[in-house]
This record gives sequence, C-alpha cells and structure tokens, in this order.
Amino acid sequence: MFRVLSITALAVMTVVMAACAGPGPGLTGNDTGGIIPWTPENQEIARQWADDHCARFGKIARITSIHRQYGDYITFACHFPSREPRYGS
Repeated sequence: MFRVLSITALAVMTVVMAACAGPGPGLTGNDTGGIIPWTPENQEIARQWADDHCARFGKIARITSIHRQYGDYITFACHFPSREPRYGS
C-alpha cells in the first residue's frame, strides 16, 4: 500500500513541476496566439509553426513581432479569416 501511495505522489509531483516549467524550447501558445524563442533557425520556420498552430483552432496566424536577440521571442496572434464580402471581384 505504501508503495502505491509513493508512486502516486511522485507522479502528481512530476505533473505539477512540469506545469511550472514555463516556455520550452519550441512554440508555446493557445487559441489566441503564442511565442517562439528567437534563434536564426527558428526565425526561418516560425511562420510555418505559427500557421500550423493556429490551424488547429480554425484560425490563421499573423506574426506580430520579431526581436532578433537571443533570449527574446517571435510572437504571433491567431485570428479568424475575414468573412466580409468582396465587392467587384
């Protein structure tokens, strides 16, 4: 019985600590947008990552800022495509 409680407590502590870890090495976001740590490599693929992320929510991505410095982020917003009628087309 003690062994089962110990394993359960360890599993709960692991999940709680993982939730406190913050942004990881990749994209972090939700349905409104997100951040990607800036590196020269990430800058090249950030648009695709943002597009893929926002598509999961039926939205499109818009890059809002790029701070070209290690330790900073590429930020993006997810928004619904415009559904306004286009006149003359």
